[in-house]
Amino acid sequence: MKAVYLEDPGKIGIKDIKNPIRKKGEALIKVKSIGICGSDIGAYRGTNPLVSYPRVIGHEIAGEVIDVEENDKDIKVHDRVIIDPYVYCGNCYPCSLKRTNCCEDLKVLGVHIDGGMTELFSHPIKLMNKVPSNISWEQVPMAEPLTIALHAIHRTEVKEGEHVAIIGAGPIGLLAALAALAYRATPVLVDIVDERLEFAKKLGIKYIINSKNQNAEEVIKNITNGRMAEVVIEASGANTAIRNTIDFVSYAGRIAFTGWPKKDTLLPTGLFTKKEIDIRGSRTSAGEFPEALELISKGIIDVKPIISKVVRLDEVPESVKDLSEHPEKYLKINAVL
Repeated sequence: MKAVYLEDPGKIGIKDIKNPIRKKGEALIKVKSIGICGSDIGAYRGTNPLVSYPRVIGHEIAGEVIDVEENDKDIKVHDRVIIDPYVYCGNCYPCSLKRTNCCEDLKVLGVHIDGGMTELFSHPIKLMNKVPSNISWEQVPMAEPLTIALHAIHRTEVKEGEHVAIIGAGPIGLLAALAALAYRATPVLVDIVDERLEFAKKLGIKYIINSKNQNAEEVIKNITNGRMAEVVIEASGANTAIRNTIDFVSYAGRIAFTGWPKKDTLLPTGLFTKKEIDIRGSRTSAGEFPEALELISKGIIDVKPIISKVVRLDEVPESVKDLSEHPEKYLKINAVL
């Protein structure tokens, strides 16, 4: 079968590999659609320290079940499913808390183990979710990044009526803003690229701030009548943005760090105590797939506008290169097989 194969950083192509053999507890799927994620770009660039090579990339994977044993999730042949790509051990302390995304031996598809940018893929049944029939194949992979946005919303316990400042208007930031709206909160989206902010406005995000030419702290202060944002979600990984979260958040506010920084950030820890801020990491997702699929299926969150381009499997390597070299041109590129 064909697979998107990363030999080394910068060396990507289509390679013929052996078909997978379904193991006990797994379901074999015919892959129908995949999404290209920022972590795939990091693997291609060689900037993701967790990736080992060679590697089949891809963790935003959906398909049709073609072989499966009886199971308690009632997943059957011909079912449409999306894969939860975060393979956990089930035995460590975080897993005992059902915080499986924090597993001490977490294996992420396309990072620690081979991913699903292939024609066929076998995966644990417990890490599959049925997909409603009204979600098109090109949209299904969007449920995975939406789970990451929802996890940040859950980690910060967003409540109706609160202001949620979100830094970074990439796919995760946009989805977090849309999720905040779904929770009847008010998102305030901060970025440095006008085109992305204007796009967000078309999606229904009322408050947008270009921090390159506006004083974001003052704008947030005005929007919130001086309180500042009860919740701040950092979705860019930029060191300056991470530092700004402390200024954007209200007293007794909550912050979630979702973006992955390339280096550590010096933070004013005295303000943590003065404001009594709750600062929380937000890594991947843990159990958010059913909610993400429901939000898309019911039309509460429309993911279609975020998909910039749809390609075929054999076009994915060139799309990865293009996305790496020209990230400003796209939000999400998905492939339909």
